Amino acid sequence: MTLRRNPYKNCIATLAVVLTALSSAIAQESITLEQAVALTLQNNLQIKQAQLSESLSEENLKESKLFFYPTFNAGGNLNFNFGRNVDPLTYEFVNQQTTSSNGSLNTSMPIFQGFRLWHQISQYKYQLEADKSNTRKVQNDLSLTVVTTYLQVLSNEDLLLASQQQLELSRLQLDREQKQFNVGSKTLADLSQAKAQFATAELNVTNALNQLEISRLNLAQLMERDPATPFTVVKPVIDQIGDINSKYAAAEIYAKAVDNYPDVRLAQNRTLAALKAVDVAKSSLYPRLSFNGSLGSGYSNNRQRLVSRELTGQNAVIGFLEGTNQRVLTPEFANVMEKTSFKDQLDENFNQAVGFTLSIPIFNGSSGRIGVRRAKITHQNAVVTEQLARNNFNKVIYQAVTDLRASQSRFLSATSAFESSKTAFDAISKRYDVGLVNSLDFNQAQTDLNQKQFDVIQARYELIFRNKIIDFYLGNPLTF
Repeated sequence: MTLRRNPYKNCIATLAVVLTALSSAIAQESITLEQAVALTLQNNLQIKQAQLSESLSEENLKESKLFFYPTFNAGGNLNFNFGRNVDPLTYEFVNQQTTSSNGSLNTSMPIFQGFRLWHQISQYKYQLEADKSNTRKVQNDLSLTVVTTYLQVLSNEDLLLASQQQLELSRLQLDREQKQFNVGSKTLADLSQAKAQFATAELNVTNALNQLEISRLNLAQLMERDPATPFTVVKPVIDQIGDINSKYAAAEIYAKAVDNYPDVRLAQNRTLAALKAVDVAKSSLYPRLSFNGSLGSGYSNNRQRLVSRELTGQNAVIGFLEGTNQRVLTPEFANVMEKTSFKDQLDENFNQAVGFTLSIPIFNGSSGRIGVRRAKITHQNAVVTEQLARNNFNKVIYQAVTDLRASQSRFLSATSAFESSKTAFDAISKRYDVGLVNSLDFNQAQTDLNQKQFDVIQARYELIFRNKIIDFYLGNPLTF
């Protein structure tokens, strides 16, 4: 009897070619976990935003320190007046165009501001430390996300490999069922069961491949990498899963890690900054004393000076003699004037001034005291936020320890279940070969074995991840 050609062989061959081409493409670049974390910390835009905020706080701190130094400024103006106006330098009324200019140098320096400047420096220092802690927080959160995604890629690769192996087994089973059906040893129901098992295995491969591509895409996006550029992840050598320590004491981990945990450090520094903000607000209730001084001069094109007096040859009547009524004359003189030069006017109009300014707050709508109360409320809120951060971290530690123990139990149970299913499948397979087990029971045993294998893969990587979280909180590097 002529055997019919298996229609699924072409599908398997095509899928094998696709997977081979995909493996060849992604082999162009391999990325380790350390490299994935480093690339994320280097390229991620959230970290860059946090670093920019940190830089702004650093500039605020520099500026606050410079407030102790005196200010020094120069200024000037140039005016054109038309018609009747007052010359700004001679203070005389003139009825002509006037060009005038003034220049000045001014300085001022705070002497006492209620210790405001000192408190502001401390406040900005704590704010800078808070922003640094926020940067580390973003880095830590992203690092954990990278580890999660990286292990998800590894898990999906193993799931894909297991699915491909199951697909090959299903193909071999279908070929055998087809041959036995062709010679009349198997029924159509047996052949249909084998086809259904093959279709399920093929679907599992498709799903596993899709999940792998999605996890790779997520990892590429975390690294701010072009998703179109292929890459593969390096599988670490993990031979000591059974030696993973699940007997961590949550209280000891918390005590060791809490002071260095970025979320807690962030809250601590914000609390200290808020406390200094209270002192800054209180400074508005104190008197303020400052020094100021200035140098200045000016110029006007109407400014003139007397050069000489010359006789005009004419006399002017200044009075009459009593009795004779004889006129009294005096010679007339003409004033010879010239415009005062710019240089001379600068010297003549040069002026200096020094002074002190004292401001004593008496009543300003109670804005100062309201500001102090507002700052105290903000500080109280920061204290509560810090305690919440500590409480949340405590919950995270206890949850991480609990998850680690649960993951280890799950891995051991999944491994035991897989070994049992494998033994059962081997026994059923032998009985199936001699016709003592029908195809329905055989396919059910194979499906159960496949699921148990998937469970072991997922449990193994979950255990690795949970252990890495504990190491991370203890300050250990994210390496294998």
